[in-house]
Amino acid sequence: MPRLIAPGDSAPIGLDDLVEALDTTAFDARDEDSFAALGPLLARLGHNPDFLAELAIDELKGRCEGQRRGNGYGAQVFLLRPPNGRYVLRANFWPAAGDPVVRASGPAAFYYGLPHDHNFPFLTYGYLGPGYWSDYFDYDVDALVGVPGEDAKLRFVERSRLEPGRLMLYRMRRDIHVQLPPDAFSVSLNILGADPAQPWLDQYRFDIGRGVIAEGLTCTGAEALLAVAAHIADGQDLAAEFARQHPCDRMRVTAIDALASAQPEQAIAILERAASAPSRYVSGHARLRLAMRGAARVAP
Repeated sequence: MPRLIAPGDSAPIGLDDLVEALDTTAFDARDEDSFAALGPLLARLGHNPDFLAELAIDELKGRCEGQRRGNGYGAQVFLLRPPNGRYVLRANFWPAAGDPVVRASGPAAFYYGLPHDHNFPFLTYGYLGPGYWSDYFDYDVDALVGVPGEDAKLRFVERSRLEPGRLMLYRMRRDIHVQLPPDAFSVSLNILGADPAQPWLDQYRFDIGRGVIAEGLTCTGAEALLAVAAHIADGQDLAAEFARQHPCDRMRVTAIDALASAQPEQAIAILERAASAPSRYVSGHARLRLAMRGAARVAP
């Protein structure tokens, strides 16, 4: 379960005050205690009942130009400041199940019912409304290979909600939650920790019913480009090099998939070689793909 943090009762601050405090505070997003120490600062912003409404009104007056220009998230997220490489500040909107926007778009558009972890830590504060519900689980990522279908040894903790004034730290690659709609429209505030290694750390979706990893959710721009490059000019040479020796196992799997796609007549041989790789992550993914191809061949 996410770590509960005492929010304190210090005076409210504005967004500029929070940004100044974060910019002048040395913290390490990879260190749980260091990052957790920022929580009371977020709570002080949360004690300010007016700042978010004022920002929203300013954005509406400007036809939401700031959000369109700098917000890489969807409409559920109001970006409070552009990412700066150390942290991200945002507000998240959580409509209730009966709200028109959920009826129109469906719950999946708001990530409701999606069991997942995070490859970054983040602080969250219940700012407005009763707060979204979550079923919380935890797991030991170091004990896993990271292959879909693998038993994740999930441990159910509890169902609870992000009540107004509640402050929590979602621990990177440890806390799993299944978010459920709040009883009424709600808003949370977040500080997301950023780290250069983050894009190369897997984030997972889980199958709670079976207790297994369902799939990896992380994909870098470099992985997407490699999948295309393998079909163009000398891209296969680069993919072959990455498949042999890239330091990130996930990129090696991406390269193997790219080669198998670009050389369909050699796909089985490529996957069989990968299935004997020393890396359990690489070999496990290759065996999974071979099994899927075998199932496809015998399917009626």
